[in-house]
Amino acid sequence: MVASLLFLLVLSWLVGAVDSGPIEKRDADFASVRTHLDKDFTSRSGPEQKYFHESVYHYHYDGRFASHRLSYDEKKIALPVLLRAFVSTMRDIGAETWIMHGTLLGWWWNSKVNTAATVLESCLFNLTTWPDVQVLPWDTDIDVQVTESTMHYLASYYNMTIHRYADSEFSDKKEFLLEINPNYVNRSRLDQDNIIDARWVDTSTGLFIDITVVARNYSHPIKHTLSCKDGHDYIESSIFPLRDSTFEGVRVKIPYAYVGILSEEYGKRSLVNAQFNGYAFPF
Repeated sequence: MVASLLFLLVLSWLVGAVDSGPIEKRDADFASVRTHLDKDFTSRSGPEQKYFHESVYHYHYDGRFASHRLSYDEKKIALPVLLRAFVSTMRDIGAETWIMHGTLLGWWWNSKVNTAATVLESCLFNLTTWPDVQVLPWDTDIDVQVTESTMHYLASYYNMTIHRYADSEFSDKKEFLLEINPNYVNRSRLDQDNIIDARWVDTSTGLFIDITVVARNYSHPIKHTLSCKDGHDYIESSIFPLRDSTFEGVRVKIPYAYVGILSEEYGKRSLVNAQFNGYAFPF
């Protein structure tokens, strides 16, 4: 009888240890990360299984940290600082990362961060030319990638950590939050609500960097294919070895075959055509 009770107790403990509850479906709640706001401006209208939620006023802001969008001039300063803080921090902690997507296209043209939304606002009454600020019209945020092993490292040691960074643009150090989406371990593309694997968030402005994982895709018909949950596939040799470059005043990594990658994602004309939707960019 005693042995049976002991067996049941041990079995109960084992079940409890294995069934530790579901993965957290929402990003860290407002009360646990709030800085200077008294109200949460995060949109909660998305699917329940979606981890990251954007602000109610713009999809490229985190409503837990800001109540409104920045002005054009403010964003022109804040985005490069956001990038410099991220790249510098990742280098300090030994996490390899590289710029991608529209950010890489911005590097191709003029090594400036793309801020399409604010450019469009400034062009409302001048629909023939872009303002002389060296930004591109087809992106609104910063995108970077990491390997699956790097994301494991970040999730294990740096999830929900705050990093302080000093930049010449600001007199005081700014604080940035690194938040990992626990669903990054699910590499299925059916999980379209969680294609962003992590974010680097400016806790004073709400701006953030989307971080996505490239992982080896063993089910792909082409060998040595790396895939992201957002639908992008790459031959491993097109990414690695990474190249060294500079972007917004900081050393960055870029994919090895950047011309081919940009041509495939945006078309060959994106590398030579300085006009977009009737606008002419003054490079």
